[in-house]
Amino acid sequence: MKVSFIGGGNMGEAILSTLITHKLARPEDIFVADAKTGRQDYLKQKYSVFTTGCNQEAAKLGDVVILAVKPQQTDEVTHELNGCLQSDQLVLSIIAGKKLATLRQGLGHEAIVRAMPNTPAQIGCGMTIWTATDSTSTTNLANAEAILSIMGHAVYASDEIVMDMATAVSGSGPAYVFLFIEAFIQAGQRIGLTTELARLLALETVRGATEYARISGQDLAELRRNVTSPGGTTAAALKVFEEGDFIGLMEQAVAAAYRRAQELGKT
Repeated sequence: MKVSFIGGGNMGEAILSTLITHKLARPEDIFVADAKTGRQDYLKQKYSVFTTGCNQEAAKLGDVVILAVKPQQTDEVTHELNGCLQSDQLVLSIIAGKKLATLRQGLGHEAIVRAMPNTPAQIGCGMTIWTATDSTSTTNLANAEAILSIMGHAVYASDEIVMDMATAVSGSGPAYVFLFIEAFIQAGQRIGLTTELARLLALETVRGATEYARISGQDLAELRRNVTSPGGTTAAALKVFEEGDFIGLMEQAVAAAYRRAQELGKT
């Protein structure tokens, strides 16, 4: 398939590279529009794709047009593309917070998929929630699913209201995990571990625990209880988390991200 990118930033590049790796699109069938000439040169040299500074030029060339710009750029970009898309082209938006209705009105186009991937998509371990307009054809839905699935796990949501919720959990979620790991490493250093060893212990513990939870399929509370011996070291640590209202802070953080996603959708 031929794929156009409006925006060649980190997430756009992640999708682009994955398309080539999985042979869903050849380099000569990928077209990238980016305002920064340095970014254009980088993508052209690294991936041998067509690059341009003109959004309309790139958009006209693809069967699928991927919108990978910042939310604040949405109005400008959709206005620019209004009238230059063919009815059978699929627009796949990964713009945070921007609803299908906003995109449909701005673009003057009906076949639109809205997706919320996260940064681990850059290594094929992403979590993406996506939805689509009723006017999106079966062929275009299949193309969207093919693109999103090669980045990791992709789940279709029939109700768009789920999208902002997913943005607050999986979209922003990697940052929460990175913060936890940062704190984990610093805590190890504070008790005497070297930076290298603290980093290794923290990263491998998080990776192993996550994979164990996924594969075992057990309830997370049960897994936690299995590690926690009464009066032991784990119990002492978990008591500190409880007294600091760790769960409450997480709920507040996700709620704040959800509110911001809703606000972005209104601007």
